Amino acid sequence: MTIMQHVEMVVPCYNEQECIRPLYDEIDRVFKEIEGYDFSILFVNDGSSDRTLSEIRKLAEIYGDEKLRYISFSRNFGKEAAIYAGFDNCQGDIIILMDADLQHPPTLIPEMLQGLAEGYDVCGARRVSRKGEPMFRSLFSKAFYGVINRLTAMNLVPGGSDFRAMKKCVADAVVSFPERERFIKGIFSWAGYETKWIEYENVPRHAGKSKWSFLGLVRYAWKGYFSFATAPLRVAVFIGVATVVVAFIYAIRVLIQVHVLHSRPWEDTTTIILLILFLGGVLIALLGVIGEYLAKIYAEIKHRPIYVSKEDNLNNQKRE
Repeated sequence: MTIMQHVEMVVPCYNEQECIRPLYDEIDRVFKEIEGYDFSILFVNDGSSDRTLSEIRKLAEIYGDEKLRYISFSRNFGKEAAIYAGFDNCQGDIIILMDADLQHPPTLIPEMLQGLAEGYDVCGARRVSRKGEPMFRSLFSKAFYGVINRLTAMNLVPGGSDFRAMKKCVADAVVSFPERERFIKGIFSWAGYETKWIEYENVPRHAGKSKWSFLGLVRYAWKGYFSFATAPLRVAVFIGVATVVVAFIYAIRVLIQVHVLHSRPWEDTTTIILLILFLGGVLIALLGVIGEYLAKIYAEIKHRPIYVSKEDNLNNQKRE
């Protein structure tokens, strides 16, 4: 007799009112073709300003709390907080993280479950093309992966998305990370679970517009970089030492020109101004790097909650 495994979908949502029902229907269709698994969905409404929460409530009334659960934040806390909330409250044997806009195709779910059945801890979807996206955004993405992999201990897979199926222990491990400033791709990489990657082509959104502006992606990359990279602090030391060496060499050169070659007078206000500007710029840059890390420390030591829930229909009894 085959033991039925329960798969829980964790779906962060922000202004996705037109995608909620189509997503549920597509997931339901996929699972009807898979034997040995049943599913439920945990929607995390990240402070949406449209009818996303209303659409989720309607589905919950139709299918019941066992099939469809939700958490609704008091405001927009960001996708990372929504993922944390989902993982912190999920109950399935297998957890699948995916977006609500159907750019993460549910048709990949059977292959993901097969990957877990083969013994992998995580099975993720890797986008191999960015067809339909602006070229500049694609180039920025490639540069981000190249820089962060070189300057940190992580090994982020280029094109690796948040669309992942995982054993429950992996979701529990992600929740155990105590930091408030979270970067989920880095956490998955640092945790080190064995991962199988499934390649797929870029899929357009089902409806609506992307919530990620280019500036938003830059902020996300900046956050991820400073969450895991200590290289800037080490670079600051090297820059400081290099500046001292350059200043020392330049001082010797000036002394030789003045006292040995007699090729210039000692009074050279231009040189002094340039040195002051150079050293001032270096010091300000170094203070900026240190300040960025101090800001991270400040955010952590306040121990504010990662999210605040305004409404939910969670059943805190663990599934048998």
